Amino acid sequence: MALGASHRLQDGVLAVETMTRFALAVLALASGVYTYLGVRSLLDGSPTAVFFAAIIYSASVSVAIYAFWSYMARFYPHVTGAASRGAMIGVMALGCAMIIAMSSWLNAAALAGSAALEQHLAETVQDYTADLDQAHQNALAAQSLLPDIQRTSERFSRLAEDERQNGALTGTTGSGSVVQLLSQMSSQLSELETGIIASRERVTTLFDQGRAHLATMRTLVSAPGAVTPRSDEFSAEVVALSGVITSLEQTSIAPSVKRAAEDLSLGFIAPVADGKAADLANRQDEVMQTIRASVSAQSQVLSQAADEILSREPVAERRFVPLSSAEAVLRYAADFIPAWAGAISIDLLPAVLVFILAVVHGAIRSQEQRLPFAQRITAAELLEALEVQRALARHGIEVEQALEAAETEDGRGRADSNITSLDMSVKAPRKGPPA
Repeated sequence: MALGASHRLQDGVLAVETMTRFALAVLALASGVYTYLGVRSLLDGSPTAVFFAAIIYSASVSVAIYAFWSYMARFYPHVTGAASRGAMIGVMALGCAMIIAMSSWLNAAALAGSAALEQHLAETVQDYTADLDQAHQNALAAQSLLPDIQRTSERFSRLAEDERQNGALTGTTGSGSVVQLLSQMSSQLSELETGIIASRERVTTLFDQGRAHLATMRTLVSAPGAVTPRSDEFSAEVVALSGVITSLEQTSIAPSVKRAAEDLSLGFIAPVADGKAADLANRQDEVMQTIRASVSAQSQVLSQAADEILSREPVAERRFVPLSSAEAVLRYAADFIPAWAGAISIDLLPAVLVFILAVVHGAIRSQEQRLPFAQRITAAELLEALEVQRALARHGIEVEQALEAAETEDGRGRADSNITSLDMSVKAPRKGPPA
């Protein structure tokens, strides 16, 4: 039964040999086609030069893959020694790595190159959206100071009006030095308020322009058609959007607020008390000192708030780098695992066939080694042995005597020379026993 199973395995190996060669050829051809598509996306030059260069490279890859796996299918199953089989496995691993390097990543580029480029564009849109939002927030941060500035300006204006109408500060009505100083502080704060409001309008305009560029970029990412022309238009939109982000960074009014806050304190010039009576003049001086202290405190508050705004992290400079389909597939490999698996499987599937053949040949050798010689001999070998026996009998030679003479001759030959001949192409005929 074991001999029959061994013969069936041998017959099966012979039956699938043609199929194995056909499978290797088809897989090598498929890998060459996708390699051609991947190489074309990397080469530059005239269409004719690109075409022939891609054809030559893909043909070389197909031949290399077919030859490599043909060698492995022919030799690996018949290597039995542990060291030799380990060396063959090392050679196979090296060949697989070289195949992946020269073919599989180009196959992946052909399978998922366009999707990888769209992924690159989509992530770029997300990055620039975050940059635009950050620049917009930095530019609008000074707007948070506007309520405090308006409140302080109104307070100075109201005190000036109360002093003019009721003498709320000095006890004397009229437009004197105190009213003049309060009106001056209110006017300076009103000018700062006007500048902040104008800046807000400018920031809003720039932000609307940036959102328009982002909308165009999103449309280019998801638009149908070839991805290369869309990538070129996308690059132009990126340049325009970068200019808008830079303008937003320069539009921030926080530095102006800080300078104005410092001017309130450092540039404070109190008018000379204009009261004719000494008592009124003294009261005016006291009130102006109080106003000076209030202005200094307000200046410090505004300056600290401006410093907090200026300490915000600015928008990092970003540069859009267009990628080829092959480069995009490498950068975003984790997002396209199925494409990579298919590309690598096309090139490395023959390894499964090689291991199947190795297992089958190993089973054949194992079954044959467990059989005695009488069960391993074939019918042809048995007929040939019988013919030899009949020839010896016709010459009157006994088989046992012939075997003894042969063993004696072999022992004498080994005694005469300790050199073993390795030439197995020509065998000398056995000598018969001496007469």
